[in-house]
Amino acid sequence: MEVSPHISYKEATKSYAAIRAGIKNKPNKEQLKNMILLAINVFEPLREAMGGYPIRVTSFFRCEKLNELIGGAENSQHIALKGAAIDADMDTHPKFENCHAFDWIRYNLEFDQLIWEQGTKYNPDWIHVSYNQGNNRNQVLRAIRKNGKTEYIKYEEL
Repeated sequence: MEVSPHISYKEATKSYAAIRAGIKNKPNKEQLKNMILLAINVFEPLREAMGGYPIRVTSFFRCEKLNELIGGAENSQHIALKGAAIDADMDTHPKFENCHAFDWIRYNLEFDQLIWEQGTKYNPDWIHVSYNQGNNRNQVLRAIRKNGKTEYIKYEEL
């Protein structure tokens, strides 16, 4: 089963933390629909823009139990209740970095949230992007660590 042409269901739901904790990380029909919308409207166009090279998905779907276990936000879109979210890392790409993917999404696609996750002012460690069909805010944020906690601030180019 595929979520999209380049994301398998297994890849979208796999979590080592869930496996270790014995949690079944399975989306319901509505959550799966939201995941497919994100994959088709954001992930696949990004992959094509990056020359078709595989993009490493570090987090996609999380059931509520898994999200709680790993300390995810209560309203995390990774749970796919309202829209869906994906974390992606371009570190293995021969030509593009995370900052390129971030900018391409920002200027070319509709999305709910796009987050520059940690990293430096030149390149995030990974990018987080969510999609909520019909309710996309095109909100661009930057995640920073402050006093051991992650804070989200409005993204401003440096």
